[in-house]
Parts: sequence; C-alpha cells; structure tokens
Amino acid sequence: QVQLVESGGGLVQAGGSLRLSCAASGGTFSTYAMGWFRQAPGKERELVAAISGPGITKKYADSVKGRFTISRDNTKKTVSLQMNSLQPEDTAVYYCNRGTSTATIAQAPNADWGQGTQVTVSS
Repeated sequence: QVQLVESGGGLVQAGGSLRLSCAASGGTFSTYAMGWFRQAPGKERELVAAISGPGITKKYADSVKGRFTISRDNTKKTVSLQMNSLQPEDTAVYYCNRGTSTATIAQAPNADWGQGTQVTVSS
C-alpha cells in the first residue's frame, strides 16, 4: 500500500510561484510513474504533469508547459512540482498520484487519492 501526502499549496498573486511536494510511503517508489493532477471547482480532474520512474521522461499539459516543472527524488520518495508564472486559472486542488507509465497515468491513475493541496491564485 502506497500512501501519498501532498503539501506546499497556498494563496499567491498572479505571476507568483509555488512549489508543491508529495511524499510517498510504502511500495517501491522508483518503479512508479508519478503525476500531478488538479481539479478546479466544477471541472474534472486533469493531469498537469507526469514523470517516469527513473525521472527521464516528463510530460506536461499544454496549459502549463514552460511554467511548471516536475521532478522526483527516488531516494527520498518525493515528487515535486515547481509552478512559476501562476495564473488565476491555475487555481485548483492539486493531487499527486502514481501510475504504470507516463503514457497511461492520465487515463489510469491509482484508485487511491490523497487529500490534495489547495492552490489559489489571485488576480
């Protein structure tokens, strides 16, 4: 059983930055692809960024390319999301989750979700 705990959210003005962190416990962290998802009020949850187990392959939603950077530290069992140039449309609850690969994590993330961390961007 893998447990994931997200942190680092908060309130920031447009143009600002935040760094989200996700700490994992249990399981074999380095074998999982990891992803950051977000869900805004009234919208479906979407994949924002994903990273392969070794950290070599990364993918981003078009809406965040060039602004967000995903990274992982397999020795510490953490995955991070550096978010720059934040915009009000980035406001959402952000979740991390695991999957089999970066190619499939959007459609088939693990069934268990953490509580997420709220990111609010004011204009």
